[in-house]
Amino acid sequence: MATVEIKGLVKTFGKTEVLHGIDLAVEDGEFVVFVGPSGCGKSTTLRLLAGLDEVTSGEILIGGNVVNNLEPKERNIAMVFQNYAIYPHMSVRKNIGFGLRTSKMSKADKVTRIDEVAGLLGMTDLLDRKPGQLSGGQRQRVAIGRAMVRDPVVFLFDEPLSNLDAQLRTQMRLEIKKLHQDVGTTIVFVTHDQVEAMTLADRIVIMEDGYIQQVGTPSEVYQNPINMFVAQFIGAPSMNMLPGKKSDVGVVLDTGPTIPLNLNTDASNIMVGIRPNDLTPARDDELALFEGTVLIIEPLGPETLVYVELYDCEVLATVPGRIVPKIGDKIRLKAPEEEIHFFNADTGVVIQ
Repeated sequence: MATVEIKGLVKTFGKTEVLHGIDLAVEDGEFVVFVGPSGCGKSTTLRLLAGLDEVTSGEILIGGNVVNNLEPKERNIAMVFQNYAIYPHMSVRKNIGFGLRTSKMSKADKVTRIDEVAGLLGMTDLLDRKPGQLSGGQRQRVAIGRAMVRDPVVFLFDEPLSNLDAQLRTQMRLEIKKLHQDVGTTIVFVTHDQVEAMTLADRIVIMEDGYIQQVGTPSEVYQNPINMFVAQFIGAPSMNMLPGKKSDVGVVLDTGPTIPLNLNTDASNIMVGIRPNDLTPARDDELALFEGTVLIIEPLGPETLVYVELYDCEVLATVPGRIVPKIGDKIRLKAPEEEIHFFNADTGVVIQ
């Protein structure tokens, strides 16, 4: 296991700068997930860590040693790609053992090591099969096994679950998390799926346009987003955003209602953020924040998502699964005061 440090990392392709001096420290044994929209720089960062691309400026340290000028094979890391990249003509045993082809281990030790890795991955009974006889999830485990067999100090995962269906993706998430708990190796994982990030990570690194926007635990980035981008990117469904103005009586929303909370800010243009699961029906004896008309309903079983029209905008709320309103119904909505987020609408930065 090893620490990973990124100091002032810059990457340019021609005249285009795609990473703008990012900094990050990954602790020994930590599971860190990079997440963000396509083109944000997360996969580029991973390729720089792996040594597959050349650093323009800045430093990468693995285990305290600068590795900028080291070849990938000299960094003692292992990378698992989006496509399985396993050999169809080889057995599972030979595919896993391929990572040891340049090792100086004895043949007997190699067999022992392959068996150990196969046992960890639950693939002992599949060692003599060819990849064509395996499911998608099993093939991904073979790719992980080939990376594990070398006993690297850092694992790099580049969107390894993207090609799997929803059920397999959930299963593989659990297997990767259990693998990390059992082995404890430092993992840097890249995904565009914020659900994967939330369920897997010790800490999440949220990127946009080549910048790190926020780093924190899943709970921190969900409960305390640092800006509007993080607030809307993390959480499914996305946070409702309602424009308003600061006034002497609170925040007057463009949709009409006033939220009677005084904000310590010089900003006049305010964006109010409320997560759909915090926007719920108000009882007749409760004070409602909004009142609107039901436009669309999405039953999900235990709960139902309700799209509500408020004047000239639309918000998404959550109601219990057994209480399904009808389209066209009037609905009163409330939200806990402590779960309402305020942002400077001009800068996007959160107002504490």
